[in-house]
Amino acid sequence: MRVRRLTTVIACVPLGLALGVGTAVAATAPCGNAAKACLDLSANQAWLMDNGAVTYGPVPVTHGKAGYETPPGTFKVTWKDIDHKSSEFGNAPMPYSVFFNGGIAFHQGSLKQKSHGCVHLAKSAAQKFYGNLRPGDVVQVVR
Repeated sequence: MRVRRLTTVIACVPLGLALGVGTAVAATAPCGNAAKACLDLSANQAWLMDNGAVTYGPVPVTHGKAGYETPPGTFKVTWKDIDHKSSEFGNAPMPYSVFFNGGIAFHQGSLKQKSHGCVHLAKSAAQKFYGNLRPGDVVQVVR
């Protein structure tokens, strides 16, 4: 009877949790606790964060090509535009733009082609960054 009762209890709890299998290991990012978004230029990865804890990512990115490098530093989100078009580059579409350093933004773009300084994200990641970042949030960019 005890074995049957134990089996019943385990059946009510997700198997991975009952056995301690598959528990998520906290991801780390190379940015400080104040960062709401973290970008690692050398690893070509970005994260969303809250008080030093990763909430999303890492996700792959591309960033500035030679002559248009994305600068490292600590910045703040200044504004967002869901359907932005670049006035500087022939109305190039920049969906889900989150601007954090002048004309530099996270936005949906090619993960195979480098940018003119912006941070390209896949569509799903760009949507997540757009939905989670607000003006005033800290963006940290490291090498």
